[in-house]
Amino acid sequence: MTKAARQPPVRRFGLALPLVVFAVLAGLFWYALQSGDPSRLPSALIGKPVPAFDLPSLDGLLAGGAPVPGFAARDLAQGEPTIVNVFASWCLECQVEHPLLLALGAKPGVRLFGVDYKDDPASARRFLGRYGNPYSRVGADPSGRVAIDFGVYGVPETYVIAGDGTIAYRHVGPLTEQAVQDKILPLLKPPSKAEPSG
Repeated sequence: MTKAARQPPVRRFGLALPLVVFAVLAGLFWYALQSGDPSRLPSALIGKPVPAFDLPSLDGLLAGGAPVPGFAARDLAQGEPTIVNVFASWCLECQVEHPLLLALGAKPGVRLFGVDYKDDPASARRFLGRYGNPYSRVGADPSGRVAIDFGVYGVPETYVIAGDGTIAYRHVGPLTEQAVQDKILPLLKPPSKAEPSG
């Protein structure tokens, strides 16, 4: 009689249990990664004021010979909607979406701010110098603290902030033309006034 055959069934099950648990967990993780669209991740902050923050400017970033300013939460509650894009020079998907950001930033009346996430200032300046700077303001977030407060899942992420400083929309991952047309641009339009009834 072999040693395995002599072991009671309960003991054999106990030896196999860790492997079964691992296989089940691995299957669940694989399913979660394959089944979700990260751009549809819910945000608990939709409809709530942006977290309090004050980001310094990106050191040495210039536009037209003048420093590009950083920004704070109060700058997002000035009565006009603002697009806030979280990017980094080391992020490949940020390069993919950059032409859409350049087009957005060139539209009249669009306020587009950038948050440089966990980046080296020199690398961020090179990135914006090479691909173009679509942002009117760029705040440096070297520790990632502000991004964490916003609930950033990973760069790039884009938010539309309503004129009252509340978060109106969140897009996870690189922007698409469809997201810009269907989700972002409509939120930038002033609300239409109801026609008086007669």
